[in-house]
Amino acid sequence: MKARTVLGSLVLISVLVLPVFAAGTGQLQGYFSDASHRVKATVDPAEKRQILNNSFESMSAVLGVVRSLPLVSKDDVAGIDHARAAINEKKDELAGTNGYARVPDARLNAFSDYVVQDMEQADQVITISVVTLLLIIILIVLIVK
Repeated sequence: MKARTVLGSLVLISVLVLPVFAAGTGQLQGYFSDASHRVKATVDPAEKRQILNNSFESMSAVLGVVRSLPLVSKDDVAGIDHARAAINEKKDELAGTNGYARVPDARLNAFSDYVVQDMEQADQVITISVVTLLLIIILIVLIVK
């Protein structure tokens, strides 16, 4: 009876992990997509820059908090570090620091789309476990709302 229960639990977990992971990555992409929509709805370039900058800072802070948690594996730490580096590059590009040319005001809408597309592609490269992904989502919800 125990073997049947354990086997059933493993099958159930295996079936549920993929939808949870897919929903999690969708929420991370949705975070940057929402920022992109707010950028496009804003006319003032300074406000657009502020929206993008705040999004980068919030996500970087969330990743920093999750990275410091003791239950995060070394593989997840490497994925988080890679994601934070990518976000910092986007932030530098937006501001024109660390050797990047500043994104012109007229290109901020296109830059926000580029950020969303880059984060979607990063999901294929960066591997983060489901537990870590859920922690990131929880912290995003707590910080943003």
